[in-house]
Amino acid sequence: MVSTLDEQRAYDGPATHDVTNQAPPLPPYDASEDAALLEGLRREGAGWAEEDLRRLGRQAGSVQAQEWADLANRHEPELRTHDRYGNRVDEVDFHPSWHHLMRTAIAEGLAASPWADDRAGAHVARTAGGLVWGHTEAGHGCPTSMTYAAVPALRRQPELAKVYEPLLTSREYEPGLRVPTEKRGLLAGMGMTEKQGGSDVRTNTTTATPTSEPGVYALRGHKWFTSAPMCDVFLVLAQAPGGLSCFLVPRVLPDGTRNTFRIQRLKDKLGNRSNASSEPEFDGTVAWLVGPEGQGVKTIIEMVNCTRLDCVMMSAALMRKSLVEAGHHARHRSAFGARLVDQPLMRNVLADLALESEAATTLTLRLAGAADRAIRGDAQETAFRRIATAVGKYWVTKRGPAFTAEALECLGGNGYVEDSGMPRHYREAPLLSIWEGSGNVNALDVLRALSREPGTADALFGEFARAQGADARLDAAVVRLRDRLSGASQTTARRLVEEMALTLQASLLVRYAPPAVADAFCATRLGGDWGHAFGTLPEGADLDAIVDRALPGGN
Repeated sequence: MVSTLDEQRAYDGPATHDVTNQAPPLPPYDASEDAALLEGLRREGAGWAEEDLRRLGRQAGSVQAQEWADLANRHEPELRTHDRYGNRVDEVDFHPSWHHLMRTAIAEGLAASPWADDRAGAHVARTAGGLVWGHTEAGHGCPTSMTYAAVPALRRQPELAKVYEPLLTSREYEPGLRVPTEKRGLLAGMGMTEKQGGSDVRTNTTTATPTSEPGVYALRGHKWFTSAPMCDVFLVLAQAPGGLSCFLVPRVLPDGTRNTFRIQRLKDKLGNRSNASSEPEFDGTVAWLVGPEGQGVKTIIEMVNCTRLDCVMMSAALMRKSLVEAGHHARHRSAFGARLVDQPLMRNVLADLALESEAATTLTLRLAGAADRAIRGDAQETAFRRIATAVGKYWVTKRGPAFTAEALECLGGNGYVEDSGMPRHYREAPLLSIWEGSGNVNALDVLRALSREPGTADALFGEFARAQGADARLDAAVVRLRDRLSGASQTTARRLVEEMALTLQASLLVRYAPPAVADAFCATRLGGDWGHAFGTLPEGADLDAIVDRALPGGN
């Protein structure tokens, strides 16, 4: 008698677990293989960094770096409030992959090192590096961004800057809490928001009491969102006798004792899970005044401008990464007798996503160029940067969630499972609109710039004038926008800023992108020949030219 097991062994039929019609893994790939990125890098004055950017692109798309990104998010940071003996330590433990990502980012100059680089384009090179290294994961971009942004604020207090700036601009990553001046490199965080106010920082209740030592204060209060609590120093807002002021708070004091920084909990966030966002309490916490008393917002505003640019950068990087994933899947998956990428409707979707991605990348690098030139004293670029960064922060970060959702859908059910990485991108996307001021805050900031700094509007329209006459739809949009300025109000602020962003993106694409890209963008985003979802480009759009530019070669 033959057993059932013997019958199974003798069966020669096809195996049910054979896998067909699935895309191979994307890595390794080159994250810098992006025409819009490389062209913008050269155009904005950082062509000298191209070789390093390409090397970083290959590393970002490597199997190892992509694995680091996955592990850093699967193994989330853990809070240790006390040691085994009951002493408060208030430390956060990270997976080794987090440290690998951080070490690479710092070494590649993605934190504060541009402030120590005299070359024109240094800040553009950093932004381009962020667009490439952003193909890994976004969480560790928080401490690198804050470290970058802390330097100009700290310079308001030259004595402190002299001590800490060389360490903040270092390319050495040295984790762990120790006396800051005994380390080879430092990271900076910030603590502005509180539970009762959020972006309305003037309602802060944390107090700063002067001590007998000049410039030294004792803080008492509870901060609501303080990211990367294992940073070495923090810029914090608190109410001093002279009003809301900015302070530098070290985790470890010069004598080696721990400063009071009681972490009550880590936030359980939708995304950005690799990064620890905390609620610390200050109680007699030692802090040094940065800038004059009562000028806390004015002191820290330069930090906000820098981090807002990084929000635009990370949204653009997330778009590009999602588009690469969608394009890779479409090139290797077949349905209804043809590869997805060759199906006209899917090609329309990919082309529409490619337009959005190129517009975001091009605007990001233009903003980085303005920042670089403003830092070097260019008054016109300073005015342009003032308004355009708020406009870009509002719009590009708003487009992120819809973009990543559409890219995820290109993978179908495969994109809805964690192993694809697409759910992590989708959860990450909304953060960039919230961080450093939500959409309303940035829209109001644009109104504030228009009313209090008239030169900003002149700078913006000066930028539009560089493309005047090149496209009738763009010229008409500029006229509409100028008319809308006269009736600007809170009620219409979002629509105003949206039109500013689209007109600015269109003007850049008309000047710098291939005709197929510029024409399709103007026809849809300005001319109204578009639907309400991605993949609704008009019949005459050159889909092949747009897709081939965005997704060169193959994987």
